[in-house]
Amino acid sequence: MDRLGFDTFWMAEHHFQPEGYECIPNILMMAVHLAHVTENIKIGCGFNIAPMWHPLRLAEDFATADILTQGRTVFGVGRGYHTREVESFASPLLDQAANRDLFEEQVDVIFKAFNNESFSHHGKNYDIPPDVPYRGYDLKEITLVPRPVNLPVECWQPIQGGTPRALDFMAKHDIKGVIGGGVAEGGAMDDVVNAFRDARNRAGRESELGEGLSFGFHFYLDDSQQHAIQTAGKFYEENLKMFGPLRLVRALSDEQIDIMSDPSKAPTADLPRIEGAVEAGGFLAGPPDLVVEQLKKLEERYPALDRVSVSHPVGTPWAIIQEQLQRFAEEVMPAFKGKVEATVPAD
Repeated sequence: MDRLGFDTFWMAEHHFQPEGYECIPNILMMAVHLAHVTENIKIGCGFNIAPMWHPLRLAEDFATADILTQGRTVFGVGRGYHTREVESFASPLLDQAANRDLFEEQVDVIFKAFNNESFSHHGKNYDIPPDVPYRGYDLKEITLVPRPVNLPVECWQPIQGGTPRALDFMAKHDIKGVIGGGVAEGGAMDDVVNAFRDARNRAGRESELGEGLSFGFHFYLDDSQQHAIQTAGKFYEENLKMFGPLRLVRALSDEQIDIMSDPSKAPTADLPRIEGAVEAGGFLAGPPDLVVEQLKKLEERYPALDRVSVSHPVGTPWAIIQEQLQRFAEEVMPAFKGKVEATVPAD
């Protein structure tokens, strides 16, 4: 990817996953390593799950990575979606309201630490600094050491439901949004794109449609769309088995999720198929010229959109991912001025 001119390689933080997918518990450590064995590509945190961190430790670790990689680590935050992970770190996830409250306070702390030479924070979950004596005086403020070299810190966050509260919070901190791709259904969602722009405008960040966003897609290139769909279908179904029960596929009903876990019913059940994802625009499948045409239409529809992210369903073999990334770089990317981001499942 570095040699082929991709812009950013995104990785996700996950824990306790014996299934064989999502096996990177600390993407900042991995980012430092990858930056030292590549030359140009940025390493993206997609995403650091704040409820599994103390916010000051996360801020410190990113600042360190920012220095050690000379600005090639891209920050990102998320709330999490695996109860096995978040609840094991003694943070709430089943209680979504508590999870949201904790996450927002953590991000507030992180940006205070990034943007101020010294700061304090006294909220529901954190008292920073604590009211303790230190070297003959009462501690009132604290300083993040080190602080990031590159300020303001570019930050990304996944957009799932796109509630007004969530989008307003992102706009408050100028957090950019990722719609679809990776584990989530891909493609653009008109209502969310409009709501994201409106939230930024309410916060005084005048924006056009698509500004501050990245649209994610799964993709498979082949000489015909029919053959691409046929080949990639099994990977799509594997991805569905992993992420459908986690409520990350909007098209799945509760009944369908139950059926997926029953091997006697699943093969003949009416479950989402790759054909539907291709028709909906979330899965790019077919000849490179067709994919270029689809992305060009996206570019026309959202004039301020300047990036997309492409990935493969989890379970796609490593050799196929390599072949597909090379073909995408050589046959799709030249049709666009900039570089293209990519996410690869950490399997």
